[in-house]
Amino acid sequence: MSELGELFRQNLAQTSDAPIGLEISRAEGSWLIASDGRRYLDFIAGIGVSALGHGNPEVLEAIAAQARRHLHVMVYGEYVIESQVMLARRLVEILPRPLERVYFTNSGAEAIECALKAARKFTGRAGFVAFDGAYHGDTMGALALCGNRAMREPFGVLPGPVRHLLFDDKSALDKIDSTIAAVVVEPVQAEGGVRVPEAGFIRALREQCDRAGATLIFDEVLTGFGRTGKMFALEHFGVVPDIVVMAKALGGGLPLGALCSRNELLGTLSHDPPLGHITTFGGHPLSCAAGLAALNVIVRERLCERAATTGQEIVHRLLAMRAPEIAAVRGLGMIVGIEFRDAAVAHRFVAATLARGVIVNWTLNADNVVRLAPALTIVPDEVDFALSAMKKALDETRR
Repeated sequence: MSELGELFRQNLAQTSDAPIGLEISRAEGSWLIASDGRRYLDFIAGIGVSALGHGNPEVLEAIAAQARRHLHVMVYGEYVIESQVMLARRLVEILPRPLERVYFTNSGAEAIECALKAARKFTGRAGFVAFDGAYHGDTMGALALCGNRAMREPFGVLPGPVRHLLFDDKSALDKIDSTIAAVVVEPVQAEGGVRVPEAGFIRALREQCDRAGATLIFDEVLTGFGRTGKMFALEHFGVVPDIVVMAKALGGGLPLGALCSRNELLGTLSHDPPLGHITTFGGHPLSCAAGLAALNVIVRERLCERAATTGQEIVHRLLAMRAPEIAAVRGLGMIVGIEFRDAAVAHRFVAATLARGVIVNWTLNADNVVRLAPALTIVPDEVDFALSAMKKALDETRR
């Protein structure tokens, strides 16, 4: 191990017992270049953050231009800062009405926390509903929504009350009643194993929330900005939630989260008391400038359409491998899940694919499912390289 690797293990808190430990020297396009010169195809796009790949020139220029003007100047929401205002305006333009007001945060988990607070204050209720397999972040409130009991239990009593219902099961929705402030749902469960619900379930969920007076929150942290073949996954279902939560690709590679809602709901945080939710670094000018540049590229280059066609090709080619270890391949746009019959085989597949220069990973709440989420800008030769590596990795798991 290099000196840098030793310092990594000595001085940085580890998030697992066996970190991958790649020493990244630089990144360009869909590729990561390690300190030993080896190149790795980033087939998860930094877990959805790098939608345009790494080093997009328009994003880098926007960052440089904003850095020349100013960095942090005041707590978010007090000064008029051009990059914040213009990104908020652009988001409102591409989201359906009545979503009209944006609140910027540092991350997706913080945006979830803000959404929960807003829903409680708006409804005057305490309860929340989430779903089995759900993942909404690791802060205390977000963790309480997690659909994996093993992730929640080590941390004791979490904020609530939270009811966990079966995902994609309309018969469970009658548990949403007049005690519920908000229902939080991912339109595609990423960490739950890339589970795509039936449109009828999402529509029934919207109707039940309306009947119960509960706030419907869509967590589009991973699914937003073209990932599913639409700008937002909600477009697949014909449903408009009360709050949309965004992050990951939103910042163009820099830290940024947000939620968007109607002013009647989100405005409750500005009074009684004022400053009901504040954040020092949320909506950082640099992140907003990068996010606006990235969003403009996604729209101009019609990357949503590209995600739809490329994702469909990846699914078809994986199915064509007819690997007996694979139980199912599913996805929506450029988020694809490979469900293995055995979690140990899935883990060996991930390691064998990495050894062949392609980065994939399994999902937190379904460790027998391997997730693929490449950059929306990935080119055919790179897809070929990735699928060839995965085919060889599958062959190796049989030995």
